[in-house]
Amino acid sequence: MTTPSVVGIDLGTTFSLAAYVENGRPVVVRDEKGDALIPSAISFHDDGTVLVGSAARDRALSDPEHTIFSVKRLMGRTLKDLERELKLIPHQIVEREMEGGRKVLRVDIAGHEHTPEELSAMILREVRKRAGNPTRAVVTVPAYFDDSQRQATRDAGRIAGLDVLRIVNEPTAAALAYGLDRRGSGTVAVYDLGGGTFDCSVLTLSEGVFKVLSTNGDTFLGGDDFDRTIMELVAGEMGVDLGRRDPELLQHLRDAAERAKIALSAAETAELRVSIPGGAADPGAAAPKSGRDGRAPREFRRAISRTEFEALIRPLVDRSIDKCKSALKDAGLTPGQVDEVVLVGGSTRVPYIRRRVGEFFGKTPHSELNPDEVVALGAAVQADILTSGRRDLLLLDVVPLSLGIETLGGVVDKLIHRNTTVPCRATTRYTTAADNQTAILINIYQGERELTKDCRFLGTFKLSGIPPMPAQFAQVDVTFLADQNGILTVSAKEQRSGAQAQVTVQAAHGLTVAEVDQLVVDSIENAQADFTARKLIELRNKAEADLRHTAKALAQAGDRLTPDQRGLIDTTAAALRAAIPGTDLGGLQQAIDAFVAAANPLAQLLMNEVVRHTLAGTAAGDLAEKKL
Repeated sequence: MTTPSVVGIDLGTTFSLAAYVENGRPVVVRDEKGDALIPSAISFHDDGTVLVGSAARDRALSDPEHTIFSVKRLMGRTLKDLERELKLIPHQIVEREMEGGRKVLRVDIAGHEHTPEELSAMILREVRKRAGNPTRAVVTVPAYFDDSQRQATRDAGRIAGLDVLRIVNEPTAAALAYGLDRRGSGTVAVYDLGGGTFDCSVLTLSEGVFKVLSTNGDTFLGGDDFDRTIMELVAGEMGVDLGRRDPELLQHLRDAAERAKIALSAAETAELRVSIPGGAADPGAAAPKSGRDGRAPREFRRAISRTEFEALIRPLVDRSIDKCKSALKDAGLTPGQVDEVVLVGGSTRVPYIRRRVGEFFGKTPHSELNPDEVVALGAAVQADILTSGRRDLLLLDVVPLSLGIETLGGVVDKLIHRNTTVPCRATTRYTTAADNQTAILINIYQGERELTKDCRFLGTFKLSGIPPMPAQFAQVDVTFLADQNGILTVSAKEQRSGAQAQVTVQAAHGLTVAEVDQLVVDSIENAQADFTARKLIELRNKAEADLRHTAKALAQAGDRLTPDQRGLIDTTAAALRAAIPGTDLGGLQQAIDAFVAAANPLAQLLMNEVVRHTLAGTAAGDLAEKKL
């Protein structure tokens, strides 16, 4: 693969991936096995090393307390936002108050705290590594992400060592990937249902201008919620309390629910099977003297039909359709006026979703491209547009939620309304409420409600230096500027005195620029140590796997080796076992190489046996055919 200089990245709830443009066409970055998707999972070891992606996902059942998923749902959030999520998150979520009253969400894993931005940066680094470590990227976010969540995503990119050229809404990227920008004109609805979020965006295409008319969505609606309905069903029938926050129980339930959900996309029934070695005991029951930690194993099996699953998720699907109705209403359109519908996100593989979307819009939706890959492909197209100028195309996206400031009495005065095309600017004049007031505190909010208590607080700044004058005499112009990423800058100027101030909004519960910079420095300083630790884990895993496979092979064909061959295998195996606990990368690699070389005659014996059996089977088949 040619190492791209710029990539498009889909930082997903369940999976993440990258794509780039090659010879004018977007292509997905794949590993040597052909896999594009990197599980958005992180696993922490006691020695401080960290696994990301498939290796982390593989540890989920064996070490759930140190493995974390669905970080995206924590981005730009407060503890209050997560109230309904907490019982199904196996890790302790805490909120630390920082200087100036700013609050930062942290995930406590084995006594170490990590911000969602740091965790997301670990996933982005893994995506970068697979793509050949490019330094520039376009990163996608759900269209309904607010300013705090967009800032958090940009910060994660910086911590991962990326220059984030643009934050692009996922539905817009998906439409680009389908090439809908190349048609003459028309209206498109994008139904984007991923692992953790849902968006519906309505777009028009005309003479190279790609304009988003409206967007609506829910950042707590996705495949994770489908899994949760099955988890709650199983927990109820098993008689266990999900509120006990048992990490092992939660992970086994989640794994069983996800497998059943995927199976039901192809079959009418699936088996729900939960097997917890030394599993969670029933609430209030005395702990038996068997199983791990003195707990009895738990086994649960039952069949679940597609009809039953559809009944479980119907309220969630109804919510998504309601969001589509709202998006169409904001765009001033009816379902019949939409020319094409595009399905995006792995959760749209559920047949019930496809059926309901088709029924609502009255047409068969597009599903030709892989729904897991389409957003990254579109991000790659946008990255190419920004860096090469090879395409004559203008993207006009929108602000997902209204932006305003607090005025007297806790009222929100909206300066930029939702679904306003970005970049955009709005200025409103305000005045002082008291005589001789020399400063104004400007509190910034986002949301659709009328009172501050019902909207999201984004940040605050002070305009000082106003000369003393009677109430309502000062003339303060407040200007909001939302850039092409939907990120907000606010400025204020008192017209009589010329006093002015400006701030790029830093969410009241996010990381500061200085904190992000420090995390970037830390990642650079520890890059070599992190690489060495990861490589050591990978070599240990390979060594242990080689030892297991060879032991099995010896049981099958060891008696056919010469004494010298068997002795060399035993000697190199002992040396390899001795090298595994150490920290010498070179020594461990040499021990593996020596062991593999010693075991080669054994592998050759087994291969010859397979070939003989295959040829014997073919000959027998030929003979039988001739007799017929």
